[in-house]
Amino acid sequence: MHERRANPVGRAATADIRRITLGGLRLAVLDLEQTADFMIKLVQPRRRTPRPLHLTSANGEVLARCSTEPTTERLFRTADLISADGQPLVAVSRLKSKTPLPERVATTDLFHVVARKAQAAGLTFYMFGADETENGAAVANVRKMYPELKIVGHHHGYLRGEALRAKVDEINALAPDYLWVALGVPYEQAFVEEFTPRLGNVGVIKTSGGLFNFLSGRRARAPQWMQRAGLEWAWRIWLEPRRLFWRYLTTNPRALYLLLNKSRQTGGRSRRN
Repeated sequence: MHERRANPVGRAATADIRRITLGGLRLAVLDLEQTADFMIKLVQPRRRTPRPLHLTSANGEVLARCSTEPTTERLFRTADLISADGQPLVAVSRLKSKTPLPERVATTDLFHVVARKAQAAGLTFYMFGADETENGAAVANVRKMYPELKIVGHHHGYLRGEALRAKVDEINALAPDYLWVALGVPYEQAFVEEFTPRLGNVGVIKTSGGLFNFLSGRRARAPQWMQRAGLEWAWRIWLEPRRLFWRYLTTNPRALYLLLNKSRQTGGRSRRN
């Protein structure tokens, strides 16, 4: 898989967005509404940029993995914009930066704000990822919530080789304004790196982690008080202890160390992540 360096197209499109360094990554200083407005602005007026812009998100686990997995770090650094999907990042930014993050921008919340705005503007979605059952349930629920939203296609993420390349070409022919890719870290970031050259008709690719788990109704969000307290990880461990206990036991302390020791006090506009 080739290495994609910072692209002038992405730098120009995001140059006016203020960023701060938290835990070693450059994160956008935007709230939920501003992030959604930026995503809408990227695809209006048509047609955008010569390649899709890549928007992704980082939480404590991502910071920890970037510090120990060079490939994951490189993939995140080539994204055009990184949002903070973790309340602890917001809390530390208030201690470490003169321009703190205004709020957490969780993909599970951002999706709905963008969906409402896209529905009003007549913009289009493609939803790629998860297994066939979960993908179908997620799309069905989204269509119920936003009956006027134009979902031009959807497919599960369990494709490989020629079947995957053919599906990517099909997505490009459909030319969605937004391609939501839910394959998990770092597979979705690797997908963006490999297939961006074949997706020139797509406006924005938003990597989405476990978004479809929530949209399908299979997984419940933590109570609001836990989200505000930065304890959503504890809620997830309670729901899936076998899968997540060891992961968070190893990543949370490292993420805290990174937030306290690899965060800069000054913020500013930058041409690089």
